[in-house]
Amino acid sequence: MRILSPTRALALPAALLSMLLTLATPARADIGEKIILRCTHGQSLSGFSQKDYNRALKELETSSEEYTDCASLIHQAQLAAAGARGGSGGSGTPGTPTATAPATPAERSALNRAQRAGSTPLRVGNQIVRPGVVHADIASALSTLPNSLLVILAFLLACALTLAGGALRNHVRNRHQT
Repeated sequence: MRILSPTRALALPAALLSMLLTLATPARADIGEKIILRCTHGQSLSGFSQKDYNRALKELETSSEEYTDCASLIHQAQLAAAGARGGSGGSGTPGTPTATAPATPAERSALNRAQRAGSTPLRVGNQIVRPGVVHADIASALSTLPNSLLVILAFLLACALTLAGGALRNHVRNRHQT
């Protein structure tokens, strides 16, 4: 019986994965990505459908959401598009921040209290907030990964299991032969 080298054994799955990724790549740029790029470059966000804005909001990465105001700008453009379609004239120019109401005295005192609290737990509303503690849900982390990355991870897992199975089989065969 001829034993294939690990490199040869992985050649066919690697070729299949390459073909799958080539087929899975869209022919044109994703509309959600286009909106996000326009936002990060300070360009106008008008002229898209509600579906397009929703897609962009779903695709907005956590880091972009945390360090830019693209989420609020996309929401503003979405509201403006809905207002223009409904005939109300929209809610301002997309891409320009809207004015916010000044903080109430209760909100100001809560902010001052939070700054003084440092790293001690603080009650906000009916919940206790512990600074520095992030509650992560593995299922939600996996569901936010792009499908192409999930395919690659599944492929790598299958390859690892195949190699481990081959090594185990060879180990058992060698044991029985001696």
